[in-house]
Amino acid sequence: MPRLEIADDGFRLDDRPFRIVSGALHYFRVHPDQWADRLHKARLLGLNTVETYVPWNLHAPRPGEFHMDAGLDLPRFLDLAAAEGLHVLLRPGPYICAEWEGGGLPSWLLAEDDIVLRSCDPRFLSAVDAYLGALLPPLHRHLGSNGGPILAVQLENEYGAHGDDTAYLAALADLLRRHGVDVPLFTCDQPADLARGGLDGVLATANFGSRTTEGLAALRAHQPRGPLMCSEFWIGWFDRWGGIHTRRAPADAAAELDALLTAGASVNIYMFHGGTNFGFTNGANDKGTYRPTVTSYDYDSLLDEAGDPTDKYRAFREVIARHAPVPDEPVPPAAPKAAYGTVDLPHTAPLLAQADALGTPEKSDRPLTMEELGHSFGFVLYETELAGPGPALLRAERVHDRAQVFVDGQPVGVLERENHEHALAFTVPRAGATVTVLVENQGRVNYGAALHDRKGLLGRVTVNGHPPEAWRSRALPLDRLDTLAYAPFDLGAPPVGPAFHRGTFTVDGPADTYLHLDGWTKGLAWVNGFPLGRYWSRGPQAALYVPAPVLRTGENELTVLELHASTGRHVRLSDTPALGATEE
Repeated sequence: MPRLEIADDGFRLDDRPFRIVSGALHYFRVHPDQWADRLHKARLLGLNTVETYVPWNLHAPRPGEFHMDAGLDLPRFLDLAAAEGLHVLLRPGPYICAEWEGGGLPSWLLAEDDIVLRSCDPRFLSAVDAYLGALLPPLHRHLGSNGGPILAVQLENEYGAHGDDTAYLAALADLLRRHGVDVPLFTCDQPADLARGGLDGVLATANFGSRTTEGLAALRAHQPRGPLMCSEFWIGWFDRWGGIHTRRAPADAAAELDALLTAGASVNIYMFHGGTNFGFTNGANDKGTYRPTVTSYDYDSLLDEAGDPTDKYRAFREVIARHAPVPDEPVPPAAPKAAYGTVDLPHTAPLLAQADALGTPEKSDRPLTMEELGHSFGFVLYETELAGPGPALLRAERVHDRAQVFVDGQPVGVLERENHEHALAFTVPRAGATVTVLVENQGRVNYGAALHDRKGLLGRVTVNGHPPEAWRSRALPLDRLDTLAYAPFDLGAPPVGPAFHRGTFTVDGPADTYLHLDGWTKGLAWVNGFPLGRYWSRGPQAALYVPAPVLRTGENELTVLELHASTGRHVRLSDTPALGATEE
């Protein structure tokens, strides 16, 4: 593929005028067996390019590690894009936001208390250097300069909303060049942040989803020459637990796209296909109140969470056809969905009783954070003994993010960061009683000043005004569940507190389906060991997407971790999603 050039009058490709018509598609939010399908539908829409972030924290879960296989096989994704005739905009971070856990920054950076993220802090830049040194060499053949699909590479991400240190941006640009990136670089910022987030010699682009004329005017005022481009043309939005499902009328979004293309600008539609925050990967926001993002990243995109074309897809295809070639091919129908029916979960494994099978405790004189324990996702289980019986008041300076408290295994209350809760009163039944605190990482903050988001019990923790002298802190990453010992569910003695529930169901032929958890409270679910993500009766999302490739013909295993209690021991696999109520 030819190399992209940035000229005073716009983009040029193979020395011909070129307009980027792109859509965002994050490979890490889509099952790898479905990548080709989503890319094909991108081309049928009329896109000539797709954009993807790169999540540093997934590729490098621990210092010195780097993974690029299975669902993280970025070279394979790029090969599939090229095979479909699509160019690629690569956004490697190091910070990506993306409503993704920690904005893509690996949690192990936070093991050092005073590290300054997204800065010239030598410890941060050294880690970025190692990351890019592992990521980029396997991608060299995919650069446009080498005949590959990557047209351009983003430098940081909306940095102007965070800071104005041009030395930091210059250091990143130097690292990218030093690791072999010789295609154009670009920055992206919201219109008001363009000056703070830019770097001389690097193309500036703007992010907006409405007021197109004003957004493009602000970009032109900041950058008098060169291409006009909206790198994130927001056509929907993400949802948070306890909120509503966000929708945007197709006609409204399509009219803004038409205005943008009529102005001659290039575009990256955010999102073309959102996908799913599988497992523990959702992010959160904190602008005074912590708000975790739901599992679905449907985003009200052009393709829904299951990859099916929506009314918005068809409306955008009509708009694009007025400005660029659109393939004269029919749009594929929705993929088959299956309603496998009710699934009984007859086997149970209480979490607290099987903690030894899930993690190893570390002793200390205070609760250790998840980062100090060397883990990114999941839970931390804390235990301490109390001296005597009687009333007790537990105070925790900071709970990140949700703590369930037990005395001798019996639940006594919950402390939620979202509700600014710090204290809990209970009665200690005997001398030497064990207080257990199970803290869930509900997603690290991905945007704003709270980005340094460590997890667990932080700061001073006291009981009746005094800090306990000894703690056992145990990380529970829940990345392997095969060590659990299950027993038949006893209706006469249901589990008290968090418990895993397991059952099987039979499939004649795998198809997409949705796991509905009516009557269940809060937790996570896995199918055949694949982590579907979190559920919560708080809503709006009431069902989890199950991609067909995680199923197999014959018997399949379903595991649910319920943190509280359910009204029954059944779940339901339906052919319809449930993203929640909307506000018209």
